[in-house]
Amino acid sequence: MAVFITLLVLACLWWIGFAAAALAKKQKTVFTFLLGFGLAWAALTVFVYLSYDVPAYLLFAIPFVVMLPMVRIINEYQRGVLFRLGRMMDEVGPGFNLILPFGLDVLKKVDMRTFTIDVAKQEVITRDNVPIIVDAVVYFNVFDPKLAVCKVADYTKSTSLLAQTILRSVLGQHDLDDMLAKRGELNEVLKELLDVATDPWGIKVTAVEIKAVELAETMKRAMARQAEAERERRAKIIAAEGELQASEKLSQAATVMSSAPSSMQLRYLQTLSEIAVEKNSTIIFPLPMEILKHFATSPEPPAPASTSGKGA
Repeated sequence: MAVFITLLVLACLWWIGFAAAALAKKQKTVFTFLLGFGLAWAALTVFVYLSYDVPAYLLFAIPFVVMLPMVRIINEYQRGVLFRLGRMMDEVGPGFNLILPFGLDVLKKVDMRTFTIDVAKQEVITRDNVPIIVDAVVYFNVFDPKLAVCKVADYTKSTSLLAQTILRSVLGQHDLDDMLAKRGELNEVLKELLDVATDPWGIKVTAVEIKAVELAETMKRAMARQAEAERERRAKIIAAEGELQASEKLSQAATVMSSAPSSMQLRYLQTLSEIAVEKNSTIIFPLPMEILKHFATSPEPPAPASTSGKGA
């Protein structure tokens, strides 16, 4: 008798502990179920013990069989969506929770952390008819667990497929040059479109990043030739601008030297001093153009005097 009373008290404390936990979590339905089921079990156990004595000890397994499956532990980064008899009841927070047994309650856990989806490579034809292969990364998280469970069967797969569709449709409206030069702007456009489309599912898209843009080998060679031609054009322009600036400076120097002819002689002497430093065996010295003009033009011979003879 003493053993039976001890086991009965422990079992009642077990029921009371679970009922108090349900009451602390403000789960009134679970509390009512535990209270009613516990009283019924205690009455049945006492009746069976008084009537049959030995078989009553088998009833002490009922609290463990019934209440252990009621326990649900939800982590801090998770939220639960409770369904009771097929109807969505409420969102369940992290920690220790109790649900009704026997399949009356079903608890769906939803991960609230940020997910990363690697969008599969997509073949896209740009607006200027250039075939490319693009892949991207999508970052998103669940902001409403109820919508994520009730509005879509698999929100991760659905978001991935939707990202592929939006990626093809948006990139197909831009030229290749815009796609390569304005990748940041395209990322923002993709994020906004994908975020608007996934809002009814309780999904918040935080970022979309285009990872790589792959081109055909022929297009790569054509772009390389274009870049090479552009660099040659810039080099020629820079060289021409240098020649123009040099000619302007030489013109200014010639104007200054023409005003002082003796400056040419000083320039010749400076050139000789610079050449002598190199220890050269041959020195080419420029001559003034006036000397060459002197030798090129010879003086005209005087005309012979004309004598007129008088006839005798």
